Amino acid sequence: MDKRKKVESMDEEIQLEEAEKQEYHKPEPDLEAIFTGSQALKKAPKIYGVSTGIEGLDDLFFIVTSENGKIVKKTLGGIPAYSVMNITGVSDTGKSLMVEQFTVHQASKGNKVAFITVESPANFVVASLKLRASAMGLNFDDFQDNIILIDAASSTKIRENVPDLLATLAYVIQQYKVKFTVIDSVTGLFENKEMMARAIVRRLFNFMKKWYQTALFVSQKRSGHEELTAEAAGGYAVGHIVDGTMVLAKELIDSPFKAKMYKKEIGDIVRLFRIDGCRMSGHDTKTHFLEITETGLVKIKQPIGG
Repeated sequence: MDKRKKVESMDEEIQLEEAEKQEYHKPEPDLEAIFTGSQALKKAPKIYGVSTGIEGLDDLFFIVTSENGKIVKKTLGGIPAYSVMNITGVSDTGKSLMVEQFTVHQASKGNKVAFITVESPANFVVASLKLRASAMGLNFDDFQDNIILIDAASSTKIRENVPDLLATLAYVIQQYKVKFTVIDSVTGLFENKEMMARAIVRRLFNFMKKWYQTALFVSQKRSGHEELTAEAAGGYAVGHIVDGTMVLAKELIDSPFKAKMYKKEIGDIVRLFRIDGCRMSGHDTKTHFLEITETGLVKIKQPIGG
């Protein structure tokens, strides 16, 4: 072995030893991650309802309290504050309409909403938001600047890099005092890399909790998924991590059986809605009819079967 090769061989051995030292880490407890119940309660926010602007939805969430020794169920009047809710379904079920209604409703009340648009550029989304405001009988010009759009659809930098996206959102939250965040859709953040879906959604979820955001995530279903399950692109990762899931579906009435069950004509389309779990409050468990009006507003109607 010549001198040069001998030196290279020694360098490789030294590098290997250093790598092995770095890989070995003596397990140590993280004392900052340990809380007693009373310590954790001191940091726990008060849960209350956040109205959505979607007819028929707000009364489907409730809390149970004890009054004079009796258990009493009280409606929250909205989704739980500080919750991260997932809205999933196949295309054309009303997911984007729902988050647009929520955005317009909260902005019209004077609250700041961050809207991360992943599918369509911001200028197209804001045009849709203005249409939604008109349908709701609101003047968009009165509150348009309460909506802060983050255009991940046009920016490859923040769409393909979650840390940059979260840094951008953190800036917006601090600069504009944002309380609510909408992402339409989270699926676009792990497109063609669904193996990373769980890690990406976890980072987004933890960020929302850190900044005390009430958030709505839109996620897409694949055509092979069952209509009324909480499964979305990326598997069950989204539904397992978030606080709750709202499932939207549509079904073609193509048999006498379905026509009788839904009380519709053969050839009609039936739209359905169901809350699939919510860890921060109680919720209605029935499957409801969903309506999209001619003006593009979503309404949650009566349960199937009355």
